[in-house]
Amino acid sequence: MIIKKAELERVCGITSKLPDNSLPEVAFAGKSNVGKSSMINALMNRKSLARTSSQPGKTQTINFYCINDQLYFVDLPGYGYAKVSVEEKAKWGKMIERYLRTSKMLKAVFLLIDIRHDPSANDRMMYEWIVHNGYRPVIIATKLDKLKRSQVARQVKAVRQGLGMEKEDVLIPFSAETKQGRDEILDLIEEMTGLSQAEISSMD
Repeated sequence: MIIKKAELERVCGITSKLPDNSLPEVAFAGKSNVGKSSMINALMNRKSLARTSSQPGKTQTINFYCINDQLYFVDLPGYGYAKVSVEEKAKWGKMIERYLRTSKMLKAVFLLIDIRHDPSANDRMMYEWIVHNGYRPVIIATKLDKLKRSQVARQVKAVRQGLGMEKEDVLIPFSAETKQGRDEILDLIEEMTGLSQAEISSMD
């Protein structure tokens, strides 16, 4: 997939009505400091369309990015940030759950995990929650550039085991710095949303 156009189309807060989109959606979930905004910017080939912050826990909305007028990247609120109150975390959780349960066009959920660390209790809970809502999350193991090459296989195994992933579940190591994993993620998005088949059909 070549991204030629990307724009932030809609921002939904806790009380907002979620859009009734007609285009396929892929959602991105992850802990507050996992590098989600950096990854979305890297996928879109933009420096700062997805707002990054030096303060984790800043994303408190569901952000819809329209890509090539063909699909949406949906940025879900970061979870697990210690300085946020229990009440606030509960509100974000309900907002994410409402989206997962009501979106008619959601085709895939990507869960970001920091490859340097074993999955936290929050990561495991989010993984199980996504599965409970009927999706097999694709795991993106971020911050790959922070590891030595010799450490990667061991950490990939630790993430897979820590989440209790099935053998067939997909995990993609990724670096926003080097863009390693970017093409693999975009190819998978194209496949999971049916866009690759649509392009083939239009060429027939």
